[in-house]
Parts: sequence; structure tokens; C-alpha cells
Amino acid sequence: MAAGTERKTDIGPPNYEQFLAPVIKKNYGQWKYHEVLRPGVMVHVAESGDKLYTVRAGSPRLLSIKTLRKFADLADKYCDGYLRFTSRNNVEFLLTDEAKIDPLIEELRELGHPVGGIGNAISSIVHTQGWVHCHSAATDASGIVKAVMDDLCQYFTDTKLPGKLRIALACCLNMCGAVHCSDIAILGVHRRPPRVDHSTLSKLCEIPSVVASCPTAAIRPATVEGKPSVEVDEERCMFCANCFSVCPSMPLNDPLNDGVSIWVGGKVSNARTEPMFSKLAIPYLPNNPPRWPEVVQAVRRIVEVWAAGAKKYERMGEFINRIGWKRFFELTGIEFSKEHIDDFKHAGLTYKRSAQLRH
Repeated sequence: MAAGTERKTDIGPPNYEQFLAPVIKKNYGQWKYHEVLRPGVMVHVAESGDKLYTVRAGSPRLLSIKTLRKFADLADKYCDGYLRFTSRNNVEFLLTDEAKIDPLIEELRELGHPVGGIGNAISSIVHTQGWVHCHSAATDASGIVKAVMDDLCQYFTDTKLPGKLRIALACCLNMCGAVHCSDIAILGVHRRPPRVDHSTLSKLCEIPSVVASCPTAAIRPATVEGKPSVEVDEERCMFCANCFSVCPSMPLNDPLNDGVSIWVGGKVSNARTEPMFSKLAIPYLPNNPPRWPEVVQAVRRIVEVWAAGAKKYERMGEFINRIGWKRFFELTGIEFSKEHIDDFKHAGLTYKRSAQLRH
């Protein structure tokens, strides 16, 4: 290597600054204000007077190369090549020329990507892998997200809601998605314990690892037909599929009993009230692909009840806390069941989870 030559390695991520648009680099940390101009379009104004326009379009999480190339072509045409993807799978195009906003929106609509999701609206649903990739999924992810967002698209392309609404989906209760902290959460649920294949377990799995994988100590070593294996205490099993993650001889998927639950009231924001965890609303809805009508109907009903009764900027959990859970169940028509009784005690309830400080 020549003297003075910088050594390049593949260790660590590249510096993010090299990917920033020039206007962002120039005004980094010196933005004066931002405002929403119309659904899906906002502007950031810097102290220097520079303006950065953002056009947000809905996008699925799983994208083909063909779609990515179309996005790249639009970015080259209107944005000097600059775009970004949000944590909820929207695609945002970053412009400095206001005159290019309308032509960009028109081309996005022609491609089938609605513009919206900024301000008092539903953003795209953050979700997990589902049946496409995940070995422990109790439901699909992309299929449900597509069906739900098709039904709620009017709330994405407009800003008529009282406040922002964040929806998440996780295909099992290991929750790779943000279902614990979203206004509405769709969570895949298993309802039966794993089926142990004693004939193959000792050949495919390390029994100590299988036992240790269970968060509720529902698995213990056993000898079956003279072979080392494990047994499951069904009273302790929470159907999480952790055991299947380390042992393929303990499948949990069950087409008849797997389904979907709905949770409500979570948020990350510190605005007005502290962050909140979501709580159970509907314990079980059946898997009914390809359009999941029961899930779509349930989510729409919850959204409409909140939209009709919430105060300005009031999040789902804040709305429920104000009117009370009893009234929420009455308005949504959700039937109260034994699964709604929260008998789980955890030290986390006493921990300070907020950035808000109180004397």
C-alpha cells in the first residue's frame, strides 16, 4: 500500500453523511421550522432560507427490483437522485424545486403508489416477515397489511383524522414488529403447544438449548421410548415458538387454530402523556386469506370509533383512557372475554419509561 493511501475495509457501516442531499448537508442542524403543505407533502425551511420539500408515498415492505428501479428513475428525474425509506416502509422523495412536486405525484399515482401518510393520517403499516420468510409465523404479514391498507387508504391520502395513527403487525408474539407501542397492533397468535417429534428430536436438537429456550420453563428433559427427548407442560406454554426456533422437531404452526389478535393504545411519543404499551382488544380472529375480512372489518371499526370521538391530536390510548375501557368496548362492539383479564405482574410497570421528568 502506497504511503498516505487511506486503507478501506468492510468493517462497520459507511458514514451516513455521504448519502445526504446537498441541501441537508448545507443546513444540517440549522432547520428553522417545517410544516405540512397538503396530504403527503411537507416543507422544511432552514435558517438560511433554503427549502427542502418531501413527498411521501405508500410502499410495500417487500419490493421487487423492478419497483426499486422505478423509484430510482423518479428520484433521478425530479430529486437529483435523492430519496429515502422511512421506518414504516414509506418512500420519501426529497426535492428542492417546488414546481416538480405535482408532476412527481402524478407519476407516483400512475404507478399505483398513493401519496399521504404525513400529519393527522395513517402511515404505512410496519410489519414483520409473515409466511413469506418466518418459520414461526402464526399469520401472514404482507397479505394482511395489503388488505388493511387498501381498506383504509382514504385515511392515508387525507388528513381528516384527529391525530396521527400508527398501525403495526407482528406475525407471532415474539413481536419483531412494533406492536407493543402502536395505536393499533395486529398480532399473529398460536393457540396450541408445540407437537414434539420424539423420533427425531435427539438427532436434530440439543436438549439443553431447547429447555433453555422456553421463557416460561414449560419444557423439561424426558425419556420417551428409551430415547432422550423433552416434554411440554401445556399449562405453562405461551405458544411463542422459541423452542421451534432452536429445534425443528417441535413445530407449532397449526392451520386450524392459528389466527390474529388485535391490540390497541400503544405509543412511543412523549407528547401530552408518557409512552404507553398496547393492550388486548380482540383475542382471536381467524386466518382467512387472501383478504382477511374479519381483521379488516375489526381494524376499520376501531379506527372509526376513535376518529369520531377523539379530541384534536389525541392518540388512541389517550382516547381510551379518557372514555374508559368499558365505553370503548361498547362503542366498538368488542365482546369482553376472560382473555382481557390482566393478571400478569411485572416490575416494568413501576419503571420510569419516559423522557419526561417529574418532581
